[in-house]
Amino acid sequence: MKAEQKQFQNTAQDLYLSWQALREEQPKLRARDAAGRLGVSEAELVASRIGINTVRLTSDWANLLPALGGLGRVMVLTRNEHCVHERKGVYREVTVTRSGKMGLVVSPDIDLRMFLSGWDSVFAITEETAMGTQRSIQIFDADGVAAHKVFLTSTSDLAIWESLISYFRASEQNYLKPDVQPVHTLAERPDHLVDVAGLQQAWAGLKDTHHFFAMLQAQGVSRLQALRLVGKQWAEPLDVSALPAIFEGAAQAQVPIMVFVGNRHCIQIHSGPVHNLRWLGSWFNVLDPDFNLHLQTAGIHQVWRVRKPGDTGLVTSWEVFDQQGDVIVQLFGARKPGIPERRDWRELAEAAPALEPDV
Repeated sequence: MKAEQKQFQNTAQDLYLSWQALREEQPKLRARDAAGRLGVSEAELVASRIGINTVRLTSDWANLLPALGGLGRVMVLTRNEHCVHERKGVYREVTVTRSGKMGLVVSPDIDLRMFLSGWDSVFAITEETAMGTQRSIQIFDADGVAAHKVFLTSTSDLAIWESLISYFRASEQNYLKPDVQPVHTLAERPDHLVDVAGLQQAWAGLKDTHHFFAMLQAQGVSRLQALRLVGKQWAEPLDVSALPAIFEGAAQAQVPIMVFVGNRHCIQIHSGPVHNLRWLGSWFNVLDPDFNLHLQTAGIHQVWRVRKPGDTGLVTSWEVFDQQGDVIVQLFGARKPGIPERRDWRELAEAAPALEPDV
């Protein structure tokens, strides 16, 4: 079937039937990849099965997100182009700001930073798979790109699942993709126009790592530009091949780490040790009972060791970027607010030699 790159101007039923035909040919093809093959967004693909095994829910984040806690143990998934982060636990300790623009889930098992102003549509899906019935809540931005997903596990409460769908069911069971204007990112200023001394002073004056992004904005620099210009006291480039090694070192020494993976609308965090590391082709994977990471190493373009001052001393991280300068994954030592960075993490993070500058 030559379904690739077909643009669907007809009905959702046409799209659904073409998708099912594609799945017959490639049973393991994920919805995200199928959408690309069919020339539509993933949200459009999911919406094509409304009335079959999918229900559109209301985008009432302030009430829907706390209600997910009633499901019990779930698996949450957040991804970007090159990395997938999966974490199991209970969706609890949820906070949505009064403005409705930000949300937090802060618990020992599920830890999320949610930028809700970019969230658009949400669907409840019940699908029969080779592994049995799969139930999920899937959230998309206005471009139809997945922002965040929540999958039920074998111990989730199915009665709560049914009542949740009934309560949050949208009155209109359809999906019209909004006419979204493309997002234009500001071009980086040339390096010679950056006040490097001012950047270094502002960096050295940080008291809280949470203020880092605001500092970059105030200095008028992108994240990667700041890393390039601030000096090796604060940031050093590393060989991209060193990234799997830091996971391996953390696993061997059982150093608990924090693994941040996100997109424009959600950041998901794992805090704790990692154990079971596996390669599958160019994919590097963490396959632990409660935490899975799938990292496409072919997408890695730069890795940086970054040091930021804080109220308890230096905080050391590894930051990983793709060809476009977007963050793929960030690694920190596991720590609580107000507690200094772990010595074993710092030793591990500092062990890899920095790249020599190009001459």
